[in-house]
Amino acid sequence: MSDGEAGASPTETAATDGTEDSDEYGGIFGTFPYAYRHSESRLLRSYVVIGGLLAGLVALVFVFASITTIASTLGAGGGTFTFARSFVVVVGALVVVPLVGPVVFVARRHRRTESTLAYDRALAAGGYLFAFSLYLTLVISAPPELRDDPSGALAPVVELLYDLPAVAGAVPPLLALGVGYLLHRRYR
Repeated sequence: MSDGEAGASPTETAATDGTEDSDEYGGIFGTFPYAYRHSESRLLRSYVVIGGLLAGLVALVFVFASITTIASTLGAGGGTFTFARSFVVVVGALVVVPLVGPVVFVARRHRRTESTLAYDRALAAGGYLFAFSLYLTLVISAPPELRDDPSGALAPVVELLYDLPAVAGAVPPLLALGVGYLLHRRYR
């Protein structure tokens, strides 16, 4: 061994050998390409791309919401304003983490054991279900002044969603999380 290789980390050594350590994905951002490369499921691969973009977009929206909330409550004291600032961050995490979760679980499973095609598909379906549930939540909890008059074949469904109380907007994501958990337990 030469002096340069004695202190080299395994990652540096692999890079100089021309080989790549495929068992590592290096954090949350590395899980997306890792899951994409190792899964044979086209449904999961599509979710890696679409779910990753959606999670990034939602995270960006919540970062801007946090900045806006902090700026608007900057001169105020603690109490309710401190709670509002924290609430935006917590809700953002509660939305982004389930969007990223299926990709993280699949990458972890591929890294530790042999994942099955059924598991990858089930988690991708659960991820898409959660994304759709967020859309339902936005429709249910939309303020009346921002609602459009529904038209077309889905008009009765949209009217039904508009008639629900705004607090019912929490139900679709909670149901989707439950279904996603059951899918994870069933196919693991």
